[in-house]
Amino acid sequence: MRLFTALWPSDEAVRHLASAVDRLHPDRVAEATAGLRKFRFTHPSRWHLTLRFHGDDADEQRVTGRLDQRVAELLETDPSSPRLRLAGAGTFRGVLWVGVEPETGSDDAALRELVRAAGGDPRGHTAHLTIARWVAGRADRELLPGLFAGYTGPWWRPRDLAVVCSDLREGGREYRTVHRVAVTRETPG
Repeated sequence: MRLFTALWPSDEAVRHLASAVDRLHPDRVAEATAGLRKFRFTHPSRWHLTLRFHGDDADEQRVTGRLDQRVAELLETDPSSPRLRLAGAGTFRGVLWVGVEPETGSDDAALRELVRAAGGDPRGHTAHLTIARWVAGRADRELLPGLFAGYTGPWWRPRDLAVVCSDLREGGREYRTVHRVAVTRETPG
């Protein structure tokens, strides 16, 4: 079992990015992924922004208790969540990701505070959403992210943070949300 704290983009943001993935020309994908073994796009239902990995066998009650406390303190000073959009792309070893762009400096600061509330270090955090993986091979640092050059999705605001358990099952990892905490006091509409 692995535990992590994440936020999910809005349904509209996921649909928009999924449409961009679907519109990619197969020849461009083949060229960009040449030499990568077992390249695959991840299913949109798994697209999330990890704010902090808590590790294998982390104490679930301790993680959720701290998150509740930190978010409550955060909401006392700022009752809104950051306005974000998915934009741009990059790679880590074995991962193609789409970046997260805050609208303003205060939205950037609010995102960093959510990372801090999750127990992470905002200085070393690259906000991103993993959209594809591969098991071996070196990605061309320009060609693969270039599939999403200029990509920008719709603006959205996270409503909550989720503590997620990632269980290893036959056929891969299965995500199970074990706790949610609202990150805004704003009323919808």
